[in-house]
Amino acid sequence: MRRSLALLAGGLLVGALAAPASAADGDKDFTIKDPRITESSGLAASRLHPGIYWTHNDSDDGAYLYAVDSATGQTVATITMTGVGTPRDIEAISIGPNNQIYVGDIGDNDGVTWDYVWVYQLTEPKVLKDQTIRATQYVVKYSDGSRDAESLVVHPKTGRVYIIDKQEDGGHLYAGPAKLSSSGTNVFRPVAAVDMWATDAAFSPDGRQLAVRGYFGGVAYAWNDGKLKREGQLDVPLQGQGESVTYSRDGSKIMYGSEGAESGVEAEDAPSYDASGNPESPSASGSSASDGGGGSDGNVKNGAIAVAVLFLGYFGLKRLRRKPTA
Repeated sequence: MRRSLALLAGGLLVGALAAPASAADGDKDFTIKDPRITESSGLAASRLHPGIYWTHNDSDDGAYLYAVDSATGQTVATITMTGVGTPRDIEAISIGPNNQIYVGDIGDNDGVTWDYVWVYQLTEPKVLKDQTIRATQYVVKYSDGSRDAESLVVHPKTGRVYIIDKQEDGGHLYAGPAKLSSSGTNVFRPVAAVDMWATDAAFSPDGRQLAVRGYFGGVAYAWNDGKLKREGQLDVPLQGQGESVTYSRDGSKIMYGSEGAESGVEAEDAPSYDASGNPESPSASGSSASDGGGGSDGNVKNGAIAVAVLFLGYFGLKRLRRKPTA
């Protein structure tokens, strides 16, 4: 009996220590290891491929999108967009209904002088491999003049495209037409104020929440057809240059990315609020995905380790107390 219990305890300990964190869901921290990706400026969780995140470089890289496997940090597919000319300053990426990828060539930080910017749309590929995909290009203008922007979001239910301009004292949410036109100019109009010097934004998968991040913080908004209700602060990690944000595929985490070679993507619990706007998620009370808690998986692992340590400690003491025989 002692032997079998000791073996069980040892097995629990080895199994607990050997159990890897689940990366298939794409809701854990990871590092982008592709040496070509040095200015990851946008991030979007794939709807078709669990654990895959789409990203792109900032300006001067070309019309490329990269599919990064969060389990390894390696790029598993490179998409070359055609039909879009030469991008000027790609800043954001978002996935809308029917697995449509939208790319925001919307940066204008060199004097804010461009009369128009571009949005590209393509279908997310069902097979992850290096390939060329033709995209649709949309011309975008703002109703109140040129804007510098780094945040483009597409509502996951309606498919409407929104842009948030980047201003130090807070910007505005701009709504595009209900349906973008590839033959004319798409005028985006301000519909709500945003209390953030926004570097990126993302809708939750159910479309009920909008997360807006900056370099040093973030804000969660309740979404009501473009009418924003501020709910609370986001637990934005301290990063070298915080540039991107997206929800994980299941919406349980918010993933924060930054620029730089081998840049890190950090996961935090997505906040939730009751009907009165009071926080009810762990994130709102101060804990995060990076504090070692690990949710139910972490509890299971910690429990197994505790049981194993108790068993091994008990039998170790019994052995030490045993008197030597002649």
